[in-house]
Amino acid sequence: MTEQNANQIADWNGQSGERWVANQARLDAMLAVFGKAAIEAAAPVMGERVLDVGCGAGASSLALAALVGAEGRVLGVDISAPLIGRARALAPQDSTALFLVADASSAKLPEGEFDILFSRFGVMFFDDPAGAFAHMRRALKPGGRVSFVCWRGVAENDWMRLPMGAIKGIVPSTAQPDSEAPGSFSFGDKGRVARILTAAGFTDISIAPLDASIPFGEGGTRDAAIEDAVEMAFEVGPLSRVLADQSNDIRARASAAVRAAFSGQPGEWSVMIGGAAWIVMARNPAS
Repeated sequence: MTEQNANQIADWNGQSGERWVANQARLDAMLAVFGKAAIEAAAPVMGERVLDVGCGAGASSLALAALVGAEGRVLGVDISAPLIGRARALAPQDSTALFLVADASSAKLPEGEFDILFSRFGVMFFDDPAGAFAHMRRALKPGGRVSFVCWRGVAENDWMRLPMGAIKGIVPSTAQPDSEAPGSFSFGDKGRVARILTAAGFTDISIAPLDASIPFGEGGTRDAAIEDAVEMAFEVGPLSRVLADQSNDIRARASAAVRAAFSGQPGEWSVMIGGAAWIVMARNPAS
């Protein structure tokens, strides 16, 4: 590990990583439609080798491993030891997926080894994204391809916009983070994504929007699903960080406001909320 990305490494090996492990099944269900679309765009075939960056608890790595078969290989890399531990625990004994705790932006990766560089929401956190992608490109074979999914902006993602909007006027306002600072929404501007990949040496870049209704929380009844959605919003992501140091009174008022916001969304067993992402594809030059 290097000093670069130190804040992300500390966070994902601490509270964020532990909370993701605790909510792994719900979060993987929420992200499944986006991961499936990115895998379909990558179009892996039997025998190929795939580098899965920011693999988390391994859902995408295991899906990719099933597609490349016994002759292929998938290496899932993540900075979070708790999430890699969960990935290893979930992997079937016969899976070809291997998991490594490492920072893909600087880790020693086999040069020219992989056919595909893949990521499901794992590449938006680098301090130096162009440098990170240039480093990872060296692990691709000539002509190797990139396929990843990343969030568009907060304003387009109701799963984030609704709860954060609900607490305005309840939680003291804080300075808005730099939209390009490492974080879930730092790749919201597709022009920036294209510039990063171009600077890193990739060609044939395409960036297409993907909108989907995603399940946020789950339960055997409508009320239980809403309660679960509120709990997850408080456990994972920016809302949890904003509320971390607030009083019990403010947290209770925020909870009621978020519950009201979720109650206006459709869904019976889950609260269905709009998600907006980019499906990004590129290629390592053939020579």
